[in-house]
Amino acid sequence: MPTPRDVHRGATRVLSAVILVVGVALVISTVARGGGPLAIGVVMGVLFAAVGAGRLYLLTRGVG
Repeated sequence: MPTPRDVHRGATRVLSAVILVVGVALVISTVARGGGPLAIGVVMGVLFAAVGAGRLYLLTRGVG
């Protein structure tokens, strides 16, 4: 049976990956609809992707 810490770590990994994918999808969707580099969808997408990727990076480093 997994420990609560393992469950938390797995849930964090899944949620971080979902946030990363949502960010990338937001950027792709905004650019496909004609948005420029400073469009709110691009900016928010890059921020989402950065948060998801950063959290995954920290998780693999053993920080969180």
